[in-house]
Amino acid sequence: MTRTAARLLVDCLVEQGASRAFTVPGESFLPVLDALSDCDAIQTVTCRQEGGVTFMACADATMTGQPGIAFVTRGPGATNASIGVHVAMQDSQPMILFIGDVDRSMRDREGFQEVDFPAFFAPIAKWSARIDDASRIPEYIARAWSTAISGRPGPVVLALPEDMLHEDGIESPVRPSVVKPAQAPCPDVMATMMEMIGDAAAPLAIVGGAGWNARARHYFTEFAERIGLPVATAFRRQDAISPSSSVYAGNLGYGPSPKLTERVKAADLLLVVGARLGEATTDGYSLITPDHPDQVLIHVHPDPQELGRVYRTDLPVCADMAEFSESAALWDESDVIDFDCGAQAHAEWQAWNTPYEEARYDLDLALAMATCRRLLPADAIICNGAGNFAGWWHRYWPYAGYPSQLAPTAGAMGYGVPAAVAAAMREPDRCVVAAAGDGDFLMNAQELATAAQYGLDLLVIVFDNSTYGTIRMHQEREYPGREASTHLANPDFAKLAESFGGWGARVESNAEFDEALEAALQKKGIRLLHCITDIEQLSAAGATVSGLRSR
Repeated sequence: MTRTAARLLVDCLVEQGASRAFTVPGESFLPVLDALSDCDAIQTVTCRQEGGVTFMACADATMTGQPGIAFVTRGPGATNASIGVHVAMQDSQPMILFIGDVDRSMRDREGFQEVDFPAFFAPIAKWSARIDDASRIPEYIARAWSTAISGRPGPVVLALPEDMLHEDGIESPVRPSVVKPAQAPCPDVMATMMEMIGDAAAPLAIVGGAGWNARARHYFTEFAERIGLPVATAFRRQDAISPSSSVYAGNLGYGPSPKLTERVKAADLLLVVGARLGEATTDGYSLITPDHPDQVLIHVHPDPQELGRVYRTDLPVCADMAEFSESAALWDESDVIDFDCGAQAHAEWQAWNTPYEEARYDLDLALAMATCRRLLPADAIICNGAGNFAGWWHRYWPYAGYPSQLAPTAGAMGYGVPAAVAAAMREPDRCVVAAAGDGDFLMNAQELATAAQYGLDLLVIVFDNSTYGTIRMHQEREYPGREASTHLANPDFAKLAESFGGWGARVESNAEFDEALEAALQKKGIRLLHCITDIEQLSAAGATVSGLRSR
């Protein structure tokens, strides 16, 4: 069978299992757009900005466990898209970004929108390359897919010269779909690990990250509950274990429970599964130091290069997350291990997670979260970018479903709305919430147009304190009384939602919030609550502009 290069590329994606591609169209890859238009197996989603494209691909990968697919054009398109590549790398999410490139004959002349993409993306991608030979498209696609999903998942970037895509008569066969390696842990290593855990007096597990999935969640929960092992989740991995589990100890990151912080410091053994122990999870590598004296570290990760990379590791275990968790759950001798600290840690988390009842502000965010817990389904998918507002969700929302937290560990602003678009497409029967701050929201609010175009049901809650709140907090700490460059003048976000054909309400009190949320849940399509909040109400951990705590 002969075909065009573009048709071969699309056929290869279909064979690998791709079902959706996000794009802002460009003239540099018109043959691919044409081939996709005839492909019933892949839905092509037209977005409004390339950052939104790659954020949607990241979120889609989280929902499916398969690479999110993105197509953008060269130059401005690719550089706009780079933010999502960085997020996919730091979040360990599989993605393949295709970039329409200049003709091969024009390379190295600084042609129109020319960039050396393999060099540009090399520091923030697992692999970046250019397909110059159309006959090798099946090889490149199979390698890209395998690279994206294997070991520590991450992004792959492939540049597609425009003239190469126009080639016809390509005879190369499509390669069969690749299979993700699933390495089981060595039985001897498991025996050693169980012995180490059994010898511990104050153990703690930290889970969530590379390769985590529903199967890993199920089996690790079973294992931890059986032995009473307290389990904390890494930064923005709160759905890695159900917070209703009898051993769930809370989430690490910015503004964790003080009692969880003390429990981490007091732990004599840390079982870290999937997490990299990055800066946010470890509070700048201070809560758990790279050498962690007086603490035993068992680190389980699917990528051998991550083990021992930063942290001294007493027992490194290279294994697939689900295979490891199932092995732990089915380990017969684990029945002799019995801790009571898991139940204690969970009780401490419940106390921290329970909103107070007396309003301290006109629109008190703790009480607003209590309303969300009462009215929204517990398995709602919460999508947020970066900002101080997110701390309220992290502290008070029960991430009951899996996956139910779409939030970038890279701390990228503007992620919430694009992620919610991808989630609503992938899970149309679940409640999807885009939670945002005012600064965060306007970075990708234009993707509401994408939601409207595809008729998606989306609940957007914007907390507006007319400032870049997190930066203002740091600013007040470092330069007290000298606010600079953080004040924002905002539009009427409720009317903005209406301009996209949605429904919006302005909210200034908890009574209005309760009424508006109830009304929103009776409607379909885009629904937006514009919540006016006090600048003093900055942190779910209790910090205010006038009385800041160190992060």
